[in-house]
Amino acid sequence: MRCPFCSADDDKVVDSRPADDAASVRRRRECLACGKRYTTYERVEELPLMVVKRSGATVPFDPQKLRVGIEHAVAGSAIDDAAIDALAHEVEEKARSAAPQVRSESIGLAVLEGLRHLDLVSYMRFASVYKGFDNVEDFERELSELQKSTAPKLPLQ
Repeated sequence: MRCPFCSADDDKVVDSRPADDAASVRRRRECLACGKRYTTYERVEELPLMVVKRSGATVPFDPQKLRVGIEHAVAGSAIDDAAIDALAHEVEEKARSAAPQVRSESIGLAVLEGLRHLDLVSYMRFASVYKGFDNVEDFERELSELQKSTAPKLPLQ
């Protein structure tokens, strides 16, 4: 670390402690050349999350774009902003934990899974755009699959 007073690069750490709710480390340093003390902060540099699109292009992840997509799917429903934020945050966290690069298909599938639990109409809206429905049969097929996977099981008698 270069001393801000004399520009020497020889120092020693006098004290270290967590800062910003343990998001960084605060260090008190003493310059061995001039004897003055100064403070530095050490933070983890997060790697940007990159999304590999269907076309093969790689773009930075945009959480706002994710949220807007979810908002369009739930437009007109009774789903509140907190639920939208929670779903967007959950999908983003899954993507970040997967790798520094994630395919757009996995993000879309995570949104579909979240919408399945929130609202089935919103699920169908998102699925129609995400899966590129071309005709009524596509809707019928998806609805049939959705009903199979969400139908309650009857108790054994």
